[in-house]
Amino acid sequence: MAEKRQKSSLRENIEAVIIAVIIAMFIRTFIIQAFKIPSGSMLETLQIGDHILVNKFIYGIKIPFTDGKVLVSVKDPKKGDIVVFKYPEDPSKDFIKRVIATGGDTVQIINKKLFVNDKPVNGQEYVSHKSSQIYSAMVSPRDNLRKIKVPENRLFVMGDNRDNSHDSRFWGFVDLKAIKGQAFIIYWSWNKSEFGVRWSRIGDILR
Repeated sequence: MAEKRQKSSLRENIEAVIIAVIIAMFIRTFIIQAFKIPSGSMLETLQIGDHILVNKFIYGIKIPFTDGKVLVSVKDPKKGDIVVFKYPEDPSKDFIKRVIATGGDTVQIINKKLFVNDKPVNGQEYVSHKSSQIYSAMVSPRDNLRKIKVPENRLFVMGDNRDNSHDSRFWGFVDLKAIKGQAFIIYWSWNKSEFGVRWSRIGDILR
């Protein structure tokens, strides 16, 4: 009798683990996924070592193992959203940037000043320029970018650390199908250089 109870208990434990794994995979695939920030392209908004959660449901439910095919559409990314996406030049890598313009918008940069639809973009407190040097368009598109139009179903994205971000200025647009979700909160932050936790950043809502 004891042996049967032991086998039954073992089976229940195995089933509980399997169910927990299935639920975790479902949540990671369709609802929320965790990411770690490895670079400084989004400084000061995101620090190297920040761990964030990304809402994968907000832009629609995508069918796994397809080319971003949407099963249920919710909404499209809008200007100002911080999004995680598959890097266009290497889809095996995930990038995080801020949406600057959406399909149909025009984008231009003149001496570090951003213009969207021919209007200067002001009030971006999160934008950081760490270099006073200005490159001409002949040298780099970092500080001067000719006016371009964003195609439909594409996004123009940039890092908040404008002088040190590899983004749409250099490699072009992001397909909506490549978007994984919107970053919304920092749940952990580790300062590797000082070997310590950034307690003040934990729980910060990303804007």
